[in-house]
Amino acid sequence: MYRAFDRFVPTVPFRYLPPKQSVRMAFNVVLDREPDPVGGAEYSEKLANGMLSRHGVAQALAHSEEFRRAVPITDVLLSMHVSRSTFVAGLPQARRILDLGGTHQGFADGALVHLGYPYPFSRLVVVDLPAEERHEIYRGGSAGDTVQSELGPVEFAFHSMVDLGPYADGSFDLVYSGQSIEHITEEQADTMVGEVFRVLAPGGWFCLDTPNGPVWRLGSAGLMNDDHKVEYSAGALEAKLEGAGFQVIESKGLNLMRRGVGEGRFDEAEASANPGVFAAAEACLLLAMVARKPPRS
Repeated sequence: MYRAFDRFVPTVPFRYLPPKQSVRMAFNVVLDREPDPVGGAEYSEKLANGMLSRHGVAQALAHSEEFRRAVPITDVLLSMHVSRSTFVAGLPQARRILDLGGTHQGFADGALVHLGYPYPFSRLVVVDLPAEERHEIYRGGSAGDTVQSELGPVEFAFHSMVDLGPYADGSFDLVYSGQSIEHITEEQADTMVGEVFRVLAPGGWFCLDTPNGPVWRLGSAGLMNDDHKVEYSAGALEAKLEGAGFQVIESKGLNLMRRGVGEGRFDEAEASANPGVFAAAEACLLLAMVARKPPRS
């Protein structure tokens, strides 16, 4: 029987574009410009003689200085994700990990692995609220008990991150709280931070990222998300960690908004264009803290 879409089915095998056209397309898509004569000729020659693949051309352009400096990210959510991935890739190596609020709406083995944590672990416990108790935008994600990831086994425990009673003293080497402390009250956060201190082994690490309240307030009187309870300043968050007994090793920020903050205005485009981890926490859209429980003396 004739079907309307039959005429769109290819009748010849797929063929790559010729080298010059492939290079032009890569420049158009990645750098949003036409190839310059020198660069276009060089990449076309390398593609033609097999020194580079088409993927290699695109990869070279995507990791070029021009791409990083001249083709800014314009989607702030994407940019924050890139920054958080960079932060997670730099977390301390640990075998026993507790991830507070770490379910992933797209992957069954949770967020930490897919944000780019690079080290194998013997145990990763993800604590999150039961799906029906979460805000509606966070109700997707893992529902099972244990999942085998590429780095190790991931267990899921569905309860409040304020209640860490199920976990013994000193039972973890790293606790990560990614975009979660802002979802509980200050009083609850004090309880949670104290419990994190308890469940960490001496010398263990507590790492977290969260919105930078004063920077967000430059553009809005409200909170970044209607499910947030508190959005901290760098100083307030440091004080909370130190009050629980932690040593704050790094107080940094993600998505730098240096010019906007210096002028007292919120500039989403600037923050989007500057993903990464920066020393000037007070001038960033997100805070990123690395704290440590003191080793035994």
